[in-house]
Order: sequence, then structure tokens, then C-alpha cells
Amino acid sequence: MLWFRAPEKVYFKKGCLPVALRELKEVMNKKRAFIVTDSFLYKNGYTHVITDRLNEMGITYTVFSDVQPDPTLANAQAGAKLMREFEPDVIIAMGGGSAMDAGKIMWVLYEHPEADFMDMAMRFIDIRKRVYTFPKMGEKAYFVAVPTSSGTGSEVTPFAVITDQETGIKYPLADYQLMPNMAIVDTDNMMSQPKGLTSASGVDVLTHALEAYASVMATDYTDGLALKAMKNVFDYLPTCYNEPGNVEARQKMADASCMAGMAFANAFLGVCHSMAHKLGAYHHLPHGIANALLISLVVEFNSAEAPAKMGTFSQYQYPHTQARYAECARFCGIQASDDAEAVKKLIEKIEELKKAVGVKATIRDYGVDEKYFLDTLDEMVENAFDDQCTGANPRYPLMSEIKEMYLKAYYGK
Repeated sequence: MLWFRAPEKVYFKKGCLPVALRELKEVMNKKRAFIVTDSFLYKNGYTHVITDRLNEMGITYTVFSDVQPDPTLANAQAGAKLMREFEPDVIIAMGGGSAMDAGKIMWVLYEHPEADFMDMAMRFIDIRKRVYTFPKMGEKAYFVAVPTSSGTGSEVTPFAVITDQETGIKYPLADYQLMPNMAIVDTDNMMSQPKGLTSASGVDVLTHALEAYASVMATDYTDGLALKAMKNVFDYLPTCYNEPGNVEARQKMADASCMAGMAFANAFLGVCHSMAHKLGAYHHLPHGIANALLISLVVEFNSAEAPAKMGTFSQYQYPHTQARYAECARFCGIQASDDAEAVKKLIEKIEELKKAVGVKATIRDYGVDEKYFLDTLDEMVENAFDDQCTGANPRYPLMSEIKEMYLKAYYGK
């Protein structure tokens, strides 16, 4: 990886939203805003913090509030159609990962109706050397992302996951053209996250940080963000979960989510996400929970000192993932006599955190039918192996190894 990329502007700190929005009028002279959100946030008045400001500034706006939890291509096309009729010069996506992802796809379809979706979904080994050149974005509309949960980091990443409504296949699109122009991370929008969302999205942040740190694409620039993000999660997630109104803890988790987002936007993820994507697609577990059920197994798998295969195009001569995880452990306050012990204690710390925030122990505990799980297992394994995230994993997994991890996650060790 030869660069570090982030949005042009990232606003953070409680109460920053009105200040950031003022810029749309005063600095950029925007006139028409298109807001993308989900029906829950819209019906419960969460979008008022944006629309009230737009009214004050005299910016005309319209709201598309039909984003589904796992947005489909048809969903994004419906939004893009309205966008073309309204012709906005700024798009504001407010919500969790789904709303921001759907907003990004609508943005592409609005600016480039001629672009072929399957071409954009084409996979790559190196994001800078793609067979398909993504169309240039931002010529018609400026894109603003406003997260309402501390999890996906989508407000600072060049990724969007969209589901094909016909086949149920999830397509992760990835290109730096999809990077939002502005991210507004305002804790005021996150104070009412329910407990379940707080824990699932919180462990998702930890997974982003751990995977970015161990990735073959990791650099010194991404490492700092990943370490600070994981330390924040260990220190503040239990407080967030037990005291939802604790402003400091909410702020620290919002920061962690955004920092981990920047880390994996530039270092990518690994096989934990590959497996979690499929577990979510086949068995409808929330993404953060799917990651939580697999992350300890993946840390253990990756930290093998003599793996059967190293990661693709690793930038180092010998396997060093155990030492990398040990650095994470020590940064997060774990004392150990050697690296192997540090990794073992790190896994114990992850498991303690999961228990503290109500994550169950196994896939089976979430009511996934055993027969159906085993029937779909081979297909899941194959698709996880083939996922875009597997390429950056520091240890190249065999299909049999992915299968073994899935089974351990289902039955417990």
C-alpha cells in the first residue's frame, strides 16, 4: 500500500453537526440536499437535527427514508431514481452502515447512470491496479456521511456492501471514489443506541482494528489508529453497554469506530470478515455478532508461528503475526512473559469483553438450526474463501481450516 486516504473533512466531538452543516451553505454555497436514511430514524424524528439546520439556511431538501437493514440493489436504484428527479448538489447519508452504504451506491447511480454494477463489483488484488476504472465521483453532488452508531466506520471508508435481491449475494464494492467527502461523527446522534446495537457494533470495531493491524497491507499510518481504537473498545465498551447515557464512553466509542474505519480503509480486513459476511448472509446474524463469534478463533489461527501458507504478497519475510498480536495485547495493558502468552491473554481479554456486553458463546446459542447450518456449511466455506477480504489475511487459509473454524464457532471448542 503506497498511500493513506481519508475523507477531506472529518468532524468529531459532541455537538459538531450544526457547525459542520453550516459549511454547506457558507463555504460551498449548496442549494439542494438529498437525505438518505432508514424509516426508523425518520419516523422517530432523528433527521430533524439535519432538516432544521437546512431550513434555517434556506437549503431545499428531500428525504429518502426507505433504506432496508441490508440494502439491496433495487433499494439503491429506487433512491437514485428520486435523486435524478430532484437533482441535489449535496447528499447527506444518516444512519448505520446500511444507510451510508446505500447512499454511496445511490450517489454512483445518480452521477453515472451508465455505470455497470457488475463491473463495479469486480474483485481485485490491489485496489490501485484495477481492471475496471471507477467513474469519477463528486461532479454533481458532495457526499456527507453522518453515522448514528459506533460500528461500521463507513463514514470514512471507500467501501459499500449491497445485496442482490434476486440471489441474496452480498457484493462489497470498493474504490476510493466511494470515499465520503465529509464525515460528521457527532456523539449526540449516538446517545440512544439500544444495548444490542451497542454491543454488536462495539465488537465489530474491535474486529476492524485487530484485522487491520494483522493485515498484510498494514502500515505505520494505519497501526496507530488501529491500536488506539482497540484500546478504546476494551476501556469503554462495557461502560457504554451498562450506562447508555455516559457521554464520555459514547464519545470514545464513536472515536474508536471512526479510527478503526480509517485503519481498515487503508489496510483492509481479513478472514474473520470473510467468514462473518457469509454467516450474516446465510443465517441472518447481525454483522457485529457474526464477527464476535469468530474473532478469537481467527486470532488463534493467524498467530501460528509456522503456518501452512503465508498471506498473499506479504511485505515481510517470515510469519510475524504472533508478535503483531502481542503488540496489540501489550498496548491494551496486558502483561506477559513472551509473545505466545500475550496472545493467549489477548484472546481471554476478548472473550471477557464479549461476556461483559452480552454476546453469547456460540452460533448455536443464537438459534441457528444445526441441520441447516451443516447443510449450508460447504457453500459458506467456499464463499468465505472467495471473499474479497481473504486476500489481506496474514495467513492464507485452506478451505478445510475455514470449515474447522466455523464448526468450532457453532459448537464451541
